[in-house]
Amino acid sequence: MKLTSDVYVVGGGYYGFNISGRLDCHVYVINSGTELAIVDPGCGIDRDFKAILANIRDDGLDPKRIRKILVTHYHCDHIGAAAEARGCLDAEMYASKIVAPNIREGDEKAASLDVGKAVGFYPQDFDLKPCEVDVELSEGDLVRIGNMTMEIFETPGHCEGHLSFLLSGGERKYLFGGDMVFWGGRILLQNIHDCKINDYAESIFKIEKKDFDALLPGHLQISLSDGKSHVQKAGDAFRKLGVPQNLL
Repeated sequence: MKLTSDVYVVGGGYYGFNISGRLDCHVYVINSGTELAIVDPGCGIDRDFKAILANIRDDGLDPKRIRKILVTHYHCDHIGAAAEARGCLDAEMYASKIVAPNIREGDEKAASLDVGKAVGFYPQDFDLKPCEVDVELSEGDLVRIGNMTMEIFETPGHCEGHLSFLLSGGERKYLFGGDMVFWGGRILLQNIHDCKINDYAESIFKIEKKDFDALLPGHLQISLSDGKSHVQKAGDAFRKLGVPQNLL
C-alpha cells in the first residue's frame, strides 16, 4: 500500500491494516529508486512473511532489490520474521548493538516472549528463530539507502535497545518510531523487565527536538504530515510529571 513515493506499508495485522499476519506490526518498505529497505519484518507466524512479499510485488516493487532490513526493537511482533526475511532476501540485517547478541541467540526471555506467551498474546508453539545481525547500530549512525539517509536514534523506554529512524532525502522527512509513540501522543508501557518510564520520557524529549513531517509508528494510525505534534503531546504529559495515555 503506497503511502508516498518513498514509503509503502506492506504488512500489518490486527493492530494495523490486516494485510498480513494477525500479530504483525506495520511493515514498511522504503523505495529510494535504486534500492529498497524494510523496516521491521513482522512476526512471521505460519510463514506470514510470504504474504508480505506478495504485497511488495502487488505494489509493483521487486523484493530482489531489498538490500537492508532494519529493526526498531526485538519484540517478536517486529522481529519474529527476521530470520526468514534475511534467509530469502539478498539483504543485511541492521539492529541495535545493545540487543544484537539476543537477536543472534533468539533469546526469548530477553525479548519478553515468555511473558507474551503466558498472557496468551503469542501462541505457545511460537519460537523466536536466531538471526544474524550484520550491522550493529548506535546513536548518531547514518545508514544510506540509495540517495536517502537514515539517522539512528537510541530511544529506550518501551524496551531496551529500542531505536527510532529519521529518514531524509525523499519526498518528506519520516520518523519510523517503532513502539515509542503513537497517534495522539500515546505510548506503550508494559509490565516487562526492560520497560522503564524514566528512559521513555528522555527518549520522547530527544525526538521532539527533531524536525520531521511523517510519523510512521509500529501500529495503528499513521500521520503523513504534522507527525511531530504527536510526539510533542507525549512530551507535554511527561513534563507535567504525568504519563501519556497508554495503549494498554
